[in-house]
Amino acid sequence: TVLSEKPTTFTITVTSEAGENDETVQTTLKFTYREKYPDETPLYEIVSQENLDDNDAMDIIKLLEQQAEENLGMVMIFTLVSAVQEKLNEIVDQIKTRREEEKKQKEREAEEEEKQRFHGTPVTIENFLNWKAKFDAELLEIKRKKMKEEEQAGKNKLSGKQLFEMDHNLDTSDIQFLEEAGNNVEVDESLFQEMDDLELEDEEDDPDYNPVNLDSD
Repeated sequence: TVLSEKPTTFTITVTSEAGENDETVQTTLKFTYREKYPDETPLYEIVSQENLDDNDAMDIIKLLEQQAEENLGMVMIFTLVSAVQEKLNEIVDQIKTRREEEKKQKEREAEEEEKQRFHGTPVTIENFLNWKAKFDAELLEIKRKKMKEEEQAGKNKLSGKQLFEMDHNLDTSDIQFLEEAGNNVEVDESLFQEMDDLELEDEEDDPDYNPVNLDSD
């Protein structure tokens, strides 16, 4: 794009080849011919850039300076632009390499974190003794609480005397039960109808049987 003819000033937009994900890097260069060009190097600058960081832009300026000095005395714009084109292609490849390195780095960090999670803290005599002292203190505290609870439960449990002192009705509860029951005992006579089926021991087999004393067992 020609901006002026006196002095001759124009811009050229240079785009890299497509990268791995069809991404490109791009820069627009501005050139101005000096009065004695090509025996003098042209003026050049970057007027815009896309997907380029500042370090890459500085590398392009240094490249233009180097190529201009090497081609002094010759028409050089095509050479300069071609050099920038190759540099942009390299940058695209570098972006791919950087991303792969970042991905590998993240995988290494994740793997290391996973190892640390399963590896835990290395056991030393010092940290083991600290852990054991803490564990013993916790265990002792648990035993103290249990003993205190059992002691408290024993204090809250009333003796038989204390129960009778608190409730005098307990004195007569058994007597009332017997009085209410009385002599009304129900007997199922059907259980004794088949006396012949009962297997009774002979009196002679009874060691307590005494034929003289009929009142004996």
